[in-house]
Amino acid sequence: MRRGSAENTAINGSETSFTHCVRDMRPGPIERTRHMAEETSRTPELLGEDFIRDPYPVYARLREQAPVARVVLGGAPMWLVLRHEAARAALTDPNLHKDPERCARLAAEHAGIDPVEQPAAKSPGQRMLVEHMLGMDPPHHTRLRKLVAKAFTARQIQALRPRIEHTVGALLDDIAGQGEVDLLKVFAFPLPLTVISEMIGVPEADQAAFGAWSNALTVAVQPQEMHRIADEMAEYLTGLIAAKRAAPADDLISGLIQARDDEDRLSENELVSMVFQLLVAGYETTAHLIGNGMLALLRHPDQLAALRADRSLLRGAVEEFCRYDNSLHLNTLSVTTEPVEIAGVRVPADEFVIVSLGSANHDPERFEDPERFDIRREAGGHLAFGHGIHHCMGAPLARLQTEIAVGALLDRFARIELAVAPKELRREMNLTRGLESLPVRLG
Repeated sequence: MRRGSAENTAINGSETSFTHCVRDMRPGPIERTRHMAEETSRTPELLGEDFIRDPYPVYARLREQAPVARVVLGGAPMWLVLRHEAARAALTDPNLHKDPERCARLAAEHAGIDPVEQPAAKSPGQRMLVEHMLGMDPPHHTRLRKLVAKAFTARQIQALRPRIEHTVGALLDDIAGQGEVDLLKVFAFPLPLTVISEMIGVPEADQAAFGAWSNALTVAVQPQEMHRIADEMAEYLTGLIAAKRAAPADDLISGLIQARDDEDRLSENELVSMVFQLLVAGYETTAHLIGNGMLALLRHPDQLAALRADRSLLRGAVEEFCRYDNSLHLNTLSVTTEPVEIAGVRVPADEFVIVSLGSANHDPERFEDPERFDIRREAGGHLAFGHGIHHCMGAPLARLQTEIAVGALLDRFARIELAVAPKELRREMNLTRGLESLPVRLG
């Protein structure tokens, strides 16, 4: 089951945009190094197959050398922020900009594509799906987040607990007695897709289509295919919003329609784009968090036994899942518009910068013995959900679903074990890090 990045929800409308640069991180040609200060002029390091299989040794080596490394990911040169302190600072640095159009132009330049020949024109659907917070700086980001927060409260998330527990129970009923299953396919993905769809207000009959659309968006490489899928999603969401406007319900779409700040409110395009962002980003990262967390437990039987014996450890275990192998491994791309200093490293203008949340969470200067998986660890301060103004609003929902899902699995099945050798498991490494499948035996 091929999946891609959840955080990467902004469709830039160009196959040379960064959404395509990092979709497949297999080795590509090292492009020319742009103008750089003398102290940072060495050739960027190509991060290839070994990085996809297991990025943590690569992170450790690069992190030891410097807090920021010049690398090539998916054929695009960029600056990778590695250490925890540097990452926190970069995530709040106003000199690092979220600018999809500039990123698309810069990616085209690195790919050697003439901007005049670049097929960058967005389809109507793509134009409707890009006006969300992930690709914006203040003041536009501030305005949108303030409006969305009115319809995305802690009370609403906690009120979902009974429904999440019911969904988890139904999914486990379906797989009970099967013996061997792909835990991602039958459990980890259906759970958050169902929850976020119901929260937003997508009818049950349409939820499978959304899963297919999201999956297609993360693997499609042809611009015409991206255009078609984006147009279909935008058309559907436009109709769904119109229906909710005519007959409001107790769901997030209705709340977004009604959200106001004095005379300000979300435009039609902003509504469509925001629902798209929440829907797509709201389930892939959670699915991989559940999958990565269960794999960590299965590979550390002592930790699994401790959690079975003492469920009060469950909440802390979820935080350790986030720190140890978080599903959102790389933050969304930023770009410099002028020279910027990051942790003492000078980054020139017109350069990509990306923060490695996964590397920051394994920084020994912040976490003792970071390569050790320990559900009793005090994992607070991890950056699994980002930091600063782009900190994930859905973090409480992801935590809640993971806690309920893992607890219910342990309650239902006295025996859970890998059905294949760990080395046979295939990993994906885009902005998200997750498994392609997780075959387990249940008893």
